[in-house]
Amino acid sequence: KFKNFTNIYLVLITFSFEGAGESGKSTIFKQIKLLFQNGFDAAELRSYTSVIHANVYQTIKILYDGAKELAQSESNSSILYDEAKELAQSESNSSKYEISPENKEIGEKLSEIGSRLDYPLLTKELANEIKILWQDAAIQETYSHGNILQVPDCAQYFMENLERLSEVDYVPTKDDVLNARVRTTGVVEIQFRYDQMAFEDEKKNRMMDTKELFEWVLNQACFEKTSFMLFLNKFDIFEKKVQKVPLSVCEWFKDYQPMASGKQEVEHAYEFVKKKFEELYFQSSKPDRVDRVFKIYRTTALDQKLVKKTFKLVDETLRRRNLIEAGLL
Repeated sequence: KFKNFTNIYLVLITFSFEGAGESGKSTIFKQIKLLFQNGFDAAELRSYTSVIHANVYQTIKILYDGAKELAQSESNSSILYDEAKELAQSESNSSKYEISPENKEIGEKLSEIGSRLDYPLLTKELANEIKILWQDAAIQETYSHGNILQVPDCAQYFMENLERLSEVDYVPTKDDVLNARVRTTGVVEIQFRYDQMAFEDEKKNRMMDTKELFEWVLNQACFEKTSFMLFLNKFDIFEKKVQKVPLSVCEWFKDYQPMASGKQEVEHAYEFVKKKFEELYFQSSKPDRVDRVFKIYRTTALDQKLVKKTFKLVDETLRRRNLIEAGLL
């Protein structure tokens, strides 16, 4: 459908707060396959079984190992005042991240499985053990801090479907495939994490990394005649996060001023971020490059209706661009 369109650069920026590779680019392409191609046949669906089972094992390992790390970190932190030492020791002994004694053996077993290069198929027995560990209060507390541990955003979905995923004749559904996480390369992605520090430099906010990377792309000579379609993905996560963590924690957004609450504040925050990227784009564009198109779209890759609507808008934009270039508009 888009084969005649050239010099269009798609950039995916995610409103997410997880680790590298969580921009949602693979989900976007799976949605394109479902919407504009023939979807997934039975063989393709079955091929995702091992991927989904691997996601389950990886997720529970991240949570269990993370709980242990957080518990250890909590116990190592001490209050400097002598009179508070006894209280601090008492609190560390009853850490909210401490796995219940009856679940520690299960946790060690699942952590070991999650460390393997080849994962076993998910059996009913293993699924039941994962469910038990998932329901442990310490694991739930750890999950609530998923942005620190880079827990994949498919975690809750798969944990809530363990029984079905472990059926002997299990065949992944469309939603299972959309939630499956496979490491992908070769597609431009920029991570939007305004409340996290960069892994390489703990003093540098990741959003500043994003700004610098996007600015670098815009200034490449090979792209001076290229139009850009910027996708701000995982808007559903942004909606929740922006009401808890102010945009101003990021240096690039330090001039942000909240205006309201609820949906009004979400829209206000989104428009502010959008304007920042627009300013960056136009500052990097030469005055004579008026023929270059720049559009921003917000998406939620798991929402098929929204993805379809977004690509319809992209289609209309590109068709109009072609008509302009042909002198018909």
